[in-house]
Amino acid sequence: MKARTRDGSAGDVDYGTIGSGYSAYRRPDERIAQFVAESLGGARTVLNVGAGSGSYENVADAVTAVEPSASMRAQRPPRLTRAVDAVAEDLPFADGEFDAAMTLFSVHQWSDVAAGLREMRRVTRGPVVVLTCDPASVRDFWLYEYAPGVLDTEARRYPPVDEIAAALGGTGTVEAVPIPLDCTDGFNEAYYGRPEMLLDPAARQACSAWSFVDDGVRERFDRTLRHDLASGTWDERFGALRVQPAYEGSLVIVRSTP
Repeated sequence: MKARTRDGSAGDVDYGTIGSGYSAYRRPDERIAQFVAESLGGARTVLNVGAGSGSYENVADAVTAVEPSASMRAQRPPRLTRAVDAVAEDLPFADGEFDAAMTLFSVHQWSDVAAGLREMRRVTRGPVVVLTCDPASVRDFWLYEYAPGVLDTEARRYPPVDEIAAALGGTGTVEAVPIPLDCTDGFNEAYYGRPEMLLDPAARQACSAWSFVDDGVRERFDRTLRHDLASGTWDERFGALRVQPAYEGSLVIVRSTP
């Protein structure tokens, strides 16, 4: 298991460094939340692994959150329960303690994905729900033409969906999750029809893949996209996305039942 940072982060990103403004940009989107809630199947007690600042914890009545990063735990609003300081690969809970478990936009950051998923299955009686991105599809997004290194990083970090299903065992399904045009959860594809948003360095910082590229990559992206927006080139090629109600990109829910 990878050593934790001073902040407590246990994966490939130190949220003590990049996570200060995360909750301002990564606000839960209620339409995505509905997909998560339906996948949990009405479970009462739910474990949320890699809970971050607490997005989507309104999908169940009783949520136990696990989050290793002190910076992310500190951003949780007072209305939420205090998150347990632990990592996915070593959950401090009994076998079958929860009705269901979920991990949302987190599994790609774990040091040992298979071990973490097996732990989630161990402590869960019912469905385990993983909201993630399919690495086979992440490069299909227009951003690849402006910052290929960012999406190459995402494709490398996200585990293949069949590996997620295999680690969880049981009966699995994979469902695409449409991303709404005005999505409030600011991951890269959430801005499919609002390219100007990605010119905001703080918005990019809330997407961890940007922390793996250097300043030169970020500067070239900013310069090139600004030029194409000003010249109309972006809109000539991708402008229809500005009025497309939803985008079916790489976002998926992997669900497993025993």
